[in-house]
Amino acid sequence: MSKLTAVVVAPGRGTYNKPELGYLTRHHADKPAMFAQFDAFRAQTGQEAVTALDGAERFSGAKHTRGDHASPLIFAAALADYQAIDREKFDILAVTGNSMGWYIALACGGALSPMGGFEVVNTMGTLMQENLIGGQLIYPFVDDNWVEIPGRRSEVFAKCTEVSRRADHVLGLSIDLGGMLVLAGNEAGLSAFERDMPRLEDRFPMRLPNHAGFHAHLQKPVAEQGRARLDADLFGQPNVPLIDGRGAIWTPNAANTKALWDYTLGHQVYEPYDFTAAIRVAAREFMPDVFIVLGPGGTLGGAVGQSLLSANWRGMSDKAGFQAEQAQTPRLLSMGRDDQRALVTV
Repeated sequence: MSKLTAVVVAPGRGTYNKPELGYLTRHHADKPAMFAQFDAFRAQTGQEAVTALDGAERFSGAKHTRGDHASPLIFAAALADYQAIDREKFDILAVTGNSMGWYIALACGGALSPMGGFEVVNTMGTLMQENLIGGQLIYPFVDDNWVEIPGRRSEVFAKCTEVSRRADHVLGLSIDLGGMLVLAGNEAGLSAFERDMPRLEDRFPMRLPNHAGFHAHLQKPVAEQGRARLDADLFGQPNVPLIDGRGAIWTPNAANTKALWDYTLGHQVYEPYDFTAAIRVAAREFMPDVFIVLGPGGTLGGAVGQSLLSANWRGMSDKAGFQAEQAQTPRLLSMGRDDQRALVTV
């Protein structure tokens, strides 16, 4: 039986929540050596072990969603998921990720070793938490059928521009995330947007707890601290193509590793992250049979699906068409969902 081709997508912050507690034990009891290395690194920095966080009796939003806890938890779960993909079933063509998922993609794709990737994620997650500059909120621009609402996107950007002209207000695009726009800003900017924009579905604008203003110029001090702590020698050649948050492809044996370090701890930290572009490039340049979304959590699947629709991938243009295709030939497999996980793992 011939293999299916796949592009792998790594998740970012916000994907380890109450249902994910115990994820490492539940799915990866066969990887104690790797987790022990991660725990040893955390011990050296005086931080709680990743396995202890995952094995807690109860999930605590205040604790588990902190950058210095959530980032290494998500990294450990996602990298272990990547290692669990059945290579007899799938030929991995490329790896990409959303936001912090770029660090995970680097480790999955071999540009960082597992420990190198953990060092990058733990360091940046800790720096983000220690500085906690600004915040994020999300606002949709598609309807229930994942079709873009005419004028909504431009309305959001116009409001960002208007708010940013006010004294001491900062607001702008953080992540282009399928059918959602993630905005970053300071408290004044975020609050102004929340007051001025129509409330949708009784949920949006939705503030993201324990999130700094990622992918905005607010984070330049964090980028500088990260560069001071993380050496370019950590980065090597990837062994599979990597698609970054601009949609640029880093090719095995041809990547400039200094430039990879520079992008990862520069542009990627304080410029907007275009996840939609990354998925569009993955779909059009690699044309995989399936997209595999690593766990933990299954929330990123919607953003991947919406991004594929915006690219008119395989002729799909709305949620109904996407679901019909999924029912006939699954094109999106989320490892954070037990039913789809079984189709991916050994």
